[in-house]
Amino acid sequence: MPVHSSPLGELRKVGSMKIGIIGAGNIGGNLTRRLTALGHEVAVANSRGPQTLTALAEETGAKPVPASEAARGAQVVVVTVPLKAVPDLPAGFLDGASEGVAVIDTGNYYPQQRDGRIAAIEDGLPESRWTEQQIGRPVVKAFNGTYAQDILDRGRPQGTPGRQALPVAGDDPKAKQAVRDLIDALGFDTVDSGGLDESWRQQPGTPVYGSQGDVDAIVKALSEASQERSAEWRA
Repeated sequence: MPVHSSPLGELRKVGSMKIGIIGAGNIGGNLTRRLTALGHEVAVANSRGPQTLTALAEETGAKPVPASEAARGAQVVVVTVPLKAVPDLPAGFLDGASEGVAVIDTGNYYPQQRDGRIAAIEDGLPESRWTEQQIGRPVVKAFNGTYAQDILDRGRPQGTPGRQALPVAGDDPKAKQAVRDLIDALGFDTVDSGGLDESWRQQPGTPVYGSQGDVDAIVKALSEASQERSAEWRA
């Protein structure tokens, strides 16, 4: 496994889980690196096929699979693809997941930069609620405002002063707690940012988006969020 120059050795390990990661870009790739290093069994997929993931698999020990198989037997599934690609995910890709699977949505709506206009989101539907509707399963919103490099470099043991915190939104308390426990094992505190209808508080353009702050800073940033999108984040 790769060793990164941060004090991760003291981080607690949770029990090994099967984790599926769909999307092997910056966030998906670095989550693959960290979660395999924690001892989890990771299956990783992208839109181009498992043959394009050989280098990541050799580096991490993760298993490259088609997107239709990434969730098979998984207790946690991370969906980390461009928002415009969510409707193109294989039909029923979550059908083979473990009962009670926690589905993490890391996505963001970038209408001008990448995704084009999505009318429901423009009309005020939270981004992760839209994703949930597309895939037909409840999701937990996490990692969407986190720099990919932070996943590798900024994890710290529990109780470290100033430990970076991540906001987590979702409607299912068990799934949300599973995600918060996983994030803690990765070396970060978490803040419960409410149900999915409140997840606009961590969308692009809000104070918490891109924050590297601790729990107090994240709580403050969430409280200062406005539901009104600025022009930069509208189609």
